[in-house]
Amino acid sequence: MSEIEERLTELERLGLGRRLRLISGPQGPTVLLEGRPVLLLCSNNYLGLADHPRVREAAADAAMRWGVGAGASRLVSGTMTIHRRLEERLAAFKGSEACLLFGSGYLANLGVIGALAGRGDTIFSDELNHASIVDGCRLSRAEVVVYRHRDVEHLEWSLHRHAGGRDGQARRLIVSDSVFSMDGDVAPLSEIAEVARDYGARTVIDEAHAIGNLGPDGRGAVAEAGLEDEIDVVIGTLGKALGSYGAYACASTEIVRYLVNTARSLIFSTAPAPPAVAGALAALDLLQERPHRVQRLRSNARVLRAALAAEGFPVAESDMHIVPLIIGEERAAMRLCQEAIERGVFAQAIRPPTVPSGTSRLRLTTMASHTPAELRMAAGVFGNLARKLGLDPASMTAPPIERRIATETAPDEFAAFARGTSYEAAEAAAAVPFDLERDGGRSREPVTAMAGSSAPFDLEREISSARAA
Repeated sequence: MSEIEERLTELERLGLGRRLRLISGPQGPTVLLEGRPVLLLCSNNYLGLADHPRVREAAADAAMRWGVGAGASRLVSGTMTIHRRLEERLAAFKGSEACLLFGSGYLANLGVIGALAGRGDTIFSDELNHASIVDGCRLSRAEVVVYRHRDVEHLEWSLHRHAGGRDGQARRLIVSDSVFSMDGDVAPLSEIAEVARDYGARTVIDEAHAIGNLGPDGRGAVAEAGLEDEIDVVIGTLGKALGSYGAYACASTEIVRYLVNTARSLIFSTAPAPPAVAGALAALDLLQERPHRVQRLRSNARVLRAALAAEGFPVAESDMHIVPLIIGEERAAMRLCQEAIERGVFAQAIRPPTVPSGTSRLRLTTMASHTPAELRMAAGVFGNLARKLGLDPASMTAPPIERRIATETAPDEFAAFARGTSYEAAEAAAAVPFDLERDGGRSREPVTAMAGSSAPFDLEREISSARAA
């Protein structure tokens, strides 16, 4: 048996094996999953635009006019009129001076973070940021300080603690999702912007899961908070609410010019395909022409949440379209997923390393194209199956972050973080090597610098101690 085969066998034993599921036909509220009709409850096609006739037609027309591919990177010969048109429209939509298209959200985060921070700089990252942000931080070669999820006091303490920079200059970057993809909660953007102003830090906010749902006419969480002029870079995706593929960064003209010269994932990648760009442009037109889709998405989210709550799930009343049912154990999540598929409802089980060990879940997402009856039916299926499988719906909530970290982190890493060191320094200092079974097959993710502290976090005390030191 080869080393790779042994690894695969071990992943299966731990309930962490994965395979590709085949969808036939377009992405709609109902799809054919490996030949079986199912209600789709795990798509990011939030506004139901991926299969809209106007979006399809725009993509097809663009293929005939501009071809299937751009043929080169943006800086060689790959920037076409359709790219510039969408960039101008997105800049106006997001209220920014300029915009720059990337090939994907992953490439956008790698490129923007790596351009704005490097060796000798410091990045401050929310501990539940998306993997593309985590990898962008790692690849930047900057020091990465991970603050507790949505904890602005801990962020401020971390900024105070890491006040220096190369050549004595404070080059600091705060990076956060606006809507966190696995939990559906929202970052405290106003407080983050205030702390960034106080400490002279730049801010990058990823709006991938906020566009099309939050803010006036679905313009996102930054617009909802009235921070269009205060966030340095807003990253967004074309592959979720806009139903296409690709991503963008909105910023000042100066920063966009800088990204054109320094963002490696832009410089060394083929430009986005014209059909995808034209499809996103048509979807943006529909979003602005028919804002009722945004209202329908919010309404459907409320319907699903109310129906799940009636089944006993601990789901808050809200109009957020991402609803996690946190089961905990990996195999239990897979059983519930498969049983639901057998009954005509598809919600993918999400397991480590996508989420922390012990928080495996079904991540439910509503779309504007769902009907209320479909969503109520799905909630009933999940409630009945949970009870059938011996799962208590009322217990399906996340454990405290401190407890999650305690099950995932070696003791020596605890000590390093309690001293306020960065993720990289703590990882390097860890005496216990990575172990597949212990760590649930997950890659090492950043944890909060105060995770191992036995005393409660107190901002004033910590700042006073830092000053005294």
